[in-house]
Amino acid sequence: MFRVYATTPETMGPGAIGAHAARAEAMGFDGLQVPDAVHDGLLLAAMALHATRTLVVGTAVLVAFPRSPMTVAVAAWDLQQMSAGRFELGLGTQIKQNIEERYSARWVAPVAQLREYLQSLQAIFHSFQSGEPLCFEGEHYCFTRLQPFFNPGPIAHPHIPLLGGAVGPAMTRMVGRVADGIITHPTNTPPAYIREVCLPRLQGGLEQGGRAAADFRLMLGPLIATGRDEQAVAEAWERQRRLLGFLYSTPAYWPSLELFGWQDKGQQLLDLTREGRWPDLGNIVTDTMLEQFVPRGSYAEIADVLRARYAGLAHSITFPMPEDPADDTLAATAIARLRS
Repeated sequence: MFRVYATTPETMGPGAIGAHAARAEAMGFDGLQVPDAVHDGLLLAAMALHATRTLVVGTAVLVAFPRSPMTVAVAAWDLQQMSAGRFELGLGTQIKQNIEERYSARWVAPVAQLREYLQSLQAIFHSFQSGEPLCFEGEHYCFTRLQPFFNPGPIAHPHIPLLGGAVGPAMTRMVGRVADGIITHPTNTPPAYIREVCLPRLQGGLEQGGRAAADFRLMLGPLIATGRDEQAVAEAWERQRRLLGFLYSTPAYWPSLELFGWQDKGQQLLDLTREGRWPDLGNIVTDTMLEQFVPRGSYAEIADVLRARYAGLAHSITFPMPEDPADDTLAATAIARLRS
């Protein structure tokens, strides 16, 4: 049985997110992931929570370093209170160029910095709930002042799950050590990669933190090609081919290519971007690659495909919302089968 989370297009803004969330709730999703890319992830989460009654809403993932942990903690605390415990905070680092050149923020030691970010959030939440003095002193973050006037005070559901987006070995181990769960990148979701690479790294982090695997959540974010019939599936398959080509033009995502012996593909894709040949990226991604990275099947088939592929590997999985609401009933049946 999986907990199934709907995805949200990165271009979706505040005007559409409420209806999107309500639709996901009506279809039987357990939760909804909202992005933090084109629009503000915390604002989208607030509007999605306001439009629903039972749906869990999480950021996947909020770009951490441009934001102070204190401002994020205050927003997360408010979202958790207003939703009666339905908010989850997913955090990630983004890449160095974006942090420094798009956000004009500091990129120093991303693994240590995100570890302290998570730990400082935990310390701030503890002070909010208990009223005890705030004291977190690290190399990258220091929080030693929280006057009673600025403390929002205890709430009914004080545990806000902290999920980390992680790709590299050190970051994955750190997330296993400190966070409540991990949100995998689409390039890191082949079952072989989960078994041979991701789980051993997470286990190392869990052991460092003296934690049990049962207390940690693995949320898979695969690219999925599905639809009402084979033509719709084939069209989705080609869209994912283009997206996978774009993703693998970034060297940070190449380790999963290397597992399958396709490291040359990453360099080919990077070379195309340097030549400005963005429309040609999909041509590098073969059907054999797609079969490893993109599960496919109609709405009638996809639940069995995903369960066979990921059984025993994860607690939660993302699933795409249909582009056409006329397909919602078919998709809802697949969601129910995944949850059963």
